Amino acid sequence: MPVAIADALQLTIDEGGRVCVLTGAGISAESGIPTFRGTHDSLWSRFDPMRLATAEAWREDPALVWGWYRWRMQLVRDAQPNAGHRALADLAERIPLSLVTQNVDDLHERAGSVVDAHVHGSLFALRCFACGCAHEGVLDDYVDGARRVEPMRCVSCGDRIRPGVVWFGEALPDDAWDAATDAATHCTLMLVVGTSGLVYPAAGLPAVARRQGAIVIEINPEPTALSADADHVWRATAAVALPLLAR
Repeated sequence: MPVAIADALQLTIDEGGRVCVLTGAGISAESGIPTFRGTHDSLWSRFDPMRLATAEAWREDPALVWGWYRWRMQLVRDAQPNAGHRALADLAERIPLSLVTQNVDDLHERAGSVVDAHVHGSLFALRCFACGCAHEGVLDDYVDGARRVEPMRCVSCGDRIRPGVVWFGEALPDDAWDAATDAATHCTLMLVVGTSGLVYPAAGLPAVARRQGAIVIEINPEPTALSADADHVWRATAAVALPLLAR
């Protein structure tokens, strides 16, 4: 582990500071979850994910969109948290830490973390497309290889149940964004893990932290749009770096 990063974390601990962790698709990719734009699965390879993740696509063909999301949900269900997820849960037991994620999976929670903000929503926070009521029932059955799956119906109004993710053209959830900006504003050190830094407004959170005097550390095997503005950069994957940091 780079000495400067170890020193920055130790200084935060010694001075009673708070850590904010912002995670992106890279940490879950190490558990076998393909990134949003990176799927090469033959079932969906001819579809543009960015065209499926809209309210317009849902209105046009809800069975196709729900089929894609049920496939994604099954990938998440079959995956397991990796060493990076578990290290963050361990770290949070020992120091004040806020966890903000751009990911829509539940691997952080399954590793034992409390997530302060899912800024892009959650696959499993199902709700009605029409009335917004939360769906409290179980998921429908999914047959592997099914491209079209008719969505479940809302018990309140009868309309279709949709995934709880933020689609293109939709605003971020107010409560999640408020929690994320609060965590960035009040931290003394921010870890930016496995995110490209291209998706706003979440990509602006490190700048919020820096304006308040926080140290920003990027952990990513590749350079990103955020690298030039980070105080320290560690070229490693989350599953390699975070266990070392937690120790």
